[in-house]
Amino acid sequence: MSRIGKQPVKISNDVKVLINGNNVDVEGPKGKVSQVFHPDIKVEYNQQDKLIIVKRSSDEKFHRALHGLTRSIISNMVIGVTKGFSKHLEINGLGYTAKIQGKDLVLSLGYTHMVSLEIPKGIKIEITNPANPVKFTVSGPDKQLVGQFAAEIRGKKPPEPYKGMGIKYENEVIRRKAGKAFTSSAT
Repeated sequence: MSRIGKQPVKISNDVKVLINGNNVDVEGPKGKVSQVFHPDIKVEYNQQDKLIIVKRSSDEKFHRALHGLTRSIISNMVIGVTKGFSKHLEINGLGYTAKIQGKDLVLSLGYTHMVSLEIPKGIKIEITNPANPVKFTVSGPDKQLVGQFAAEIRGKKPPEPYKGMGIKYENEVIRRKAGKAFTSSAT
């Protein structure tokens, strides 16, 4: 069996689980997450022990891979509705800023126009220091949605290797390149 797939997912008391065929709904203090899984994978919820058990239909390579994947996704759903997920981003560059206007994240990234991104439902954006809006956090209960939206934001102006200007993750290391080297021609 899959080492990850055979491990049951423990559910805390403040989390509600509803399994309807291939659809799994998990609701907790941070929000609600829903996911539809492959029909060959069976998901069972034991209410007495507060455990979710994932079973596969055969030992084929495809089903073994789905087994561990399904268990990991369900585990992330439970963690997301109890603790939540977040990505920390920072903007480097002169005059580069971020602000929230209604349901949009508006970025000033050195272009002739402001870049506006609609914030998806279930995602929360927090600007760390409103006086200096260059660091912000993308958070929510759905790990995939948080990561996808953070990647979309970063994709609007990835950090460049010469001056490091652009949007980067907080702990991301940018490999810097040396600029042009000028030589003196002594004749």
